[in-house]
Amino acid sequence: MTAFDFQPRTRIVYGPDKIETLGELASELGGRRALVVSDPGVITAGHAARGIASLVKAGIEAQLFGAVHENPNTDDVEAGVKFARRHDIQLLVGLGGGSSMDCAKGINFVLTNGGEVKDYWGVGKALKPMLPMIAVPTTAGTGSETQSFALISDAKTHVKMACGDKKAACRVAILDPKLTVTQPPRVTALTGIDAISHALETFVCTKRNAASLAFSREAWRLLAGNFAQVLREPTDVEARGAMLLGASFAGIAIENSMLGAAHALANPLTTHFDVPHGQAVGLMLPHVIRFNGEEFEGWYLDLLSTMPANGTGPVPETVDELAHFVAALTLKAGLKTKLEELHVDYDKLPQLAAEAATQWTGSFNPRKVGADELLALYQQAF
Repeated sequence: MTAFDFQPRTRIVYGPDKIETLGELASELGGRRALVVSDPGVITAGHAARGIASLVKAGIEAQLFGAVHENPNTDDVEAGVKFARRHDIQLLVGLGGGSSMDCAKGINFVLTNGGEVKDYWGVGKALKPMLPMIAVPTTAGTGSETQSFALISDAKTHVKMACGDKKAACRVAILDPKLTVTQPPRVTALTGIDAISHALETFVCTKRNAASLAFSREAWRLLAGNFAQVLREPTDVEARGAMLLGASFAGIAIENSMLGAAHALANPLTTHFDVPHGQAVGLMLPHVIRFNGEEFEGWYLDLLSTMPANGTGPVPETVDELAHFVAALTLKAGLKTKLEELHVDYDKLPQLAAEAATQWTGSFNPRKVGADELLALYQQAF
């Protein structure tokens, strides 16, 4: 039995129109001046305005920082910290996709503990308490709302830094499925595949344990059973809710276990070729499933035994069928399934493999991987 320490730090409030409770929930945390961290797309959709209205109604002064970019970097965090200091912020709200939530956490690290983001690269580097934070995800993907990690890219080197500390965990996550209906189809595709990869990788990683497996399994059931439906019927709020809840449960699974080789392989593709994370991990995942399945077939079959009907054909019964299922979902989502289609330079695969071998997530893959194995996986995916 794998030892674990399961201590949920995030209260989950789920249901349609729950964004209206943001002000009430923020009041319970005691802050009277809130920084709402969001991005232009979410602001245009009107979600940030609804959140701010709820805060103001509860007597909380709200300031909007809406300059977050996709894959937030150190410049975004620095700008947010300056803005927060100017307004003497007491509470943070990450309202948007994983980028907004990660940026809010990054701001929280530097605002409360000083220094720069790179000072918190790793685990447990924050020495002082951090401000309370509420997450309001508008995408069903990263599960950042239920994790204590922030992924921030270095603005100069573009290297992704994973900054983790239990003090950075959100106090509350508001899961309102109606907010995800306005996602552009491509965002639905990229975030959905990412969430599915989280469920699959956490289920077979070396840190898997009784607590994480419970969340991985339920996340897989919700995500695999509803992703095709939200692609077909984007306004299906029930299916959207299942995806949102599944992504959050997968986030809890990550928080209590870890990921694997698919994520290690994805990050260099984003760094060097600007491949979106969901696209990169979705493309590499089927190859990693087959690779791991050669030694850990039973674990995948255990997960498949709980898989519901999903409207995309027969339920997979073998590891190879599972890999085909994930590849088919990726294709159905309008994403690429070959590195060549993304204009990745074949001659640079050895460099990408060497960098992938240094990724922390790869060290938790059930089957050991080094530069040679990772290069072979890139070559298979080309």
